[in-house]
Amino acid sequence: QYSLVRDVVSALRRHRMHEQQFLHPPLLVLGNFGARARAELKLMAGMFQGMFPALNVHRVNLNSIRRCLLISYDADSQLLEFRHYSVQVVPVGLSRGLRKILQEKFPNLGRMDDISQLL
Repeated sequence: QYSLVRDVVSALRRHRMHEQQFLHPPLLVLGNFGARARAELKLMAGMFQGMFPALNVHRVNLNSIRRCLLISYDADSQLLEFRHYSVQVVPVGLSRGLRKILQEKFPNLGRMDDISQLL
């Protein structure tokens, strides 16, 4: 079973799909492909790892990771489950006005007399 991209986008309330997400490879997470797995599971895990470049966890820029691809194997049903997530970095601990400026969403300043009211 599968779903088309247009069906997924139409089902979402707020979708965040833009071209910048696809400039960098996704973070690949393999689930239930254990070290004691059968040979064909190791082969599948190697194939999925070969599809995407390896990420050096010590040097990777966290702002460049925009997607996460989760591939999970269910041993009982012998099925693979693919999940593709969009990752967004959100600043926390800031006022709402400053957070909007940092996310490049410019607030309406028409109701304010001074910039200090926003901050």
